[in-house]
Amino acid sequence: MSDDVNSQLPLWSGLELVAPMGARVLGPHLPPVRGVSIDTRTLQPGDLFFAIRGEANDGHGFVAQAFEKGAAAAVVDEAHADALKRLGTLYVVHDVLRAMEDLGRAARHRMTGMVCAVTGSVGKTSTKEMLKGVLSYAGKVHASVASYNNHWGVPLTLARMPADTSFGIFEIGMNHADEIRPLTQMVRPHVAVITAIAPVHLENLGTIEAIADAKAEIFDGLEAGGVAIIPRDTPHYIRLDNSARAAGAGTILCFGETAGADARLISFEPQADGSLVTADILGERLTYRLGAPGRHLAQNSLAILLCARAVGVDMAQAANQLQFATAPQGRGQQINLEIGGASATLIDESYNANPVSMRAALTLLAQTPMPAIFGRRMAMLGDMLELGPDEIKLHAALADVIVGLPIDLVHTVGPRMKALHEALPAGKAGLHADKVSDIIDALVDQVIPGDVVMIKGSNGIRMGSVVQALKVCHTPQQDKSEG
Repeated sequence: MSDDVNSQLPLWSGLELVAPMGARVLGPHLPPVRGVSIDTRTLQPGDLFFAIRGEANDGHGFVAQAFEKGAAAAVVDEAHADALKRLGTLYVVHDVLRAMEDLGRAARHRMTGMVCAVTGSVGKTSTKEMLKGVLSYAGKVHASVASYNNHWGVPLTLARMPADTSFGIFEIGMNHADEIRPLTQMVRPHVAVITAIAPVHLENLGTIEAIADAKAEIFDGLEAGGVAIIPRDTPHYIRLDNSARAAGAGTILCFGETAGADARLISFEPQADGSLVTADILGERLTYRLGAPGRHLAQNSLAILLCARAVGVDMAQAANQLQFATAPQGRGQQINLEIGGASATLIDESYNANPVSMRAALTLLAQTPMPAIFGRRMAMLGDMLELGPDEIKLHAALADVIVGLPIDLVHTVGPRMKALHEALPAGKAGLHADKVSDIIDALVDQVIPGDVVMIKGSNGIRMGSVVQALKVCHTPQQDKSEG
């Protein structure tokens, strides 16, 4: 489904679909399509359904269901065409994923607006979402849904992009080298942003330098004379700068707290549901309110303002829009919980974790006001995965961060987090279990009125289930992220 759900115009005419995908058509007519889907659970009437073959399921087994839910047509491969031809209009191709990629390229070719691409070890999705909000007041925006940033998410987002889009915003991720390059070459951004370089996917890439090089692949898709935006505070700044130059970036801008950064954070003042930021952006001093809490988000807001400037949007107006920014679910979203007629604050950081994002989340916890003076600041932390041979050391090292912050208690989940549990002072070490299923009830019982609790861990550890259990047991009063 296209982001532009209110449009009365079709996303693609039936005839427009044939040439880009190199398809042959089975069916009596070529209906227009109003969206693009690869999942019958979210498919809307009028969508074009791509029968993608994934690791667990083959989309060809869901074509009948797609038509039952109102799909306008389906894209299938030659091997399944005859068996499915009586269901509805089919676009028959040799490779369904490749056809979606080709349709994505056609969408990018017909779009005449500005395109931004965002990657980084941490902060991709929150930066993309904030940038979407900033640019929405200046024109029609089309952006990646959730974290659709991989080999199917990027072409799907492209294929959904309406022709009259003013600003396209794409999140691009990776687990290995040479994964970002083909995606950015589809997107062809005018502006490419790297939010941060951190020891994520070390298990696959080996070194932090290799991670920096893999993220810098985003510059290989830049349009001629395009803008590269990179973090100035990282030790890998020169490496990223060199990669951008080698890729032919026309302009390279940097952001951070280091003197001389093109966008420099001057001051950061935490507030109950956001922060007050003062920054120097290309020589212009701006003070603005950021609706999402956390110093790391304040730093990324600098990159957002540079990006806005690069696509022709007034920076002062863009900065004003940041007051409406919210933290996405699982990435710092704050929720009030009701416990016995009183309240506690839940910080949902459960989407994923690595050493850098873990430190940022712990700092956010330490800065978050408690609902009552008798409350506690408490962390529930799950294993950080894909960190390679130093994983135990990296987990234990979090103890130094925690000891230096006003955090009262830390509960841990996972065999790797046992190293942190054992490294913490006795007064701060809470419960520990190797599996979340063994401890989830006890963790829920730990939260009392007045507490601020932050939950974080890699997806594979399922710390999100603790978030859901807390929501079920303690009815949310109001989601602070809903502005």
